[in-house]
Amino acid sequence: MHVVLYTHSLVSDWNHGNAHFLRGVLTELQARGHTTLALEPADGWSRTNLRAAQGDAAIERFAARFPDLRIQTYGTAFDHERALDGADLVIVHEWTAPELVAWLGVLRRRGHFTLLFHDTHHRAVSASETLATLPLEDYDGVLAFGDTLRQRYEHQGWGRRVFTWHEAADTRVFWPRRQDVAPDGLIWIGNWGDGERAEELDTFLIAPARSLGLVGRVHGVRYPVTALDQLNETRLRYAGWIANADVPEAFAQFRMTVHIPRRPYVHALPGIPTIRIFEALACGIPLISAPWNDAEGLFIPGEDFLFARDGAEMTRHLAALRADDDLARALRRNGLTRIRSRHSCAHRVDELLAILDRLDRPVPGSRDAMEATA
Repeated sequence: MHVVLYTHSLVSDWNHGNAHFLRGVLTELQARGHTTLALEPADGWSRTNLRAAQGDAAIERFAARFPDLRIQTYGTAFDHERALDGADLVIVHEWTAPELVAWLGVLRRRGHFTLLFHDTHHRAVSASETLATLPLEDYDGVLAFGDTLRQRYEHQGWGRRVFTWHEAADTRVFWPRRQDVAPDGLIWIGNWGDGERAEELDTFLIAPARSLGLVGRVHGVRYPVTALDQLNETRLRYAGWIANADVPEAFAQFRMTVHIPRRPYVHALPGIPTIRIFEALACGIPLISAPWNDAEGLFIPGEDFLFARDGAEMTRHLAALRADDDLARALRRNGLTRIRSRHSCAHRVDELLAILDRLDRPVPGSRDAMEATA
């Protein structure tokens, strides 16, 4: 099977955490004998900001780290029809330009590939007027990264068939490194997020770290001066952007981490975890999460990670993890087991192939296609 993925960026993970998952899915597909091609806009927001902040060295490092991923950039003169020649499956991420989303639907009518739309954001709620204009009836299906998002698509009548397809960890990249860490070490990896969790960062990260005197590091981009001033009141050092593939080594230097979801995912799309939970648990670092509703039962709170309902409980959990080696070991073991048993990119490729089997236009290599030719 030949798979073509339209992505905002595979090369850049600057304020673009979904790149990790997509890299892992394509790598897993290739490991199973499929061929892949990622198409990304040459002037994409994430790629442009990465180059501006880090220079071409960051892009060159990506190419060295993922040499087997085939990527092409496109501009206004790009021949998309030629690029899709021979494609069996085309997946189009919702950050793709609306006019290109529409044109690919038209091409699908006379093409011989299966066309899927992939949504990993909250714009279906926060910018629904944009999604409503997309002609998704020309697509064979929609992949939504959580059940509440799937329900939103179905309720609005967007797309012919909608499937839940969660993100997951690329366990070829995210696995536990040897740990030799200080007992009070805390790391937080996350972007500012347009102020969508400014209050939560103060409540669940800055204030508890300041209260406990925790030593640690903060990675991410787009932090305003006010946020940096708050961090300067703690013993947490702001270290800016970190390449996604370097995150496992960073986790290995610290005792614990926290998860602080953006507000739209907590209130408008409950039940959808961000990629950061999968990354942390796959690396075996104990995790404490700010509130979100695990409505789909993806994890077991209290076993895989700890939940903190407010800042006071976050402070207590951090203090307990600092003092209790047995608790830290149990969380590392249980979280890692959960990822390896349910939430790797290999699991998601299994789910993707099962979805293709359920569609009316099976692709080569799927069960329905093999039965049709038997």
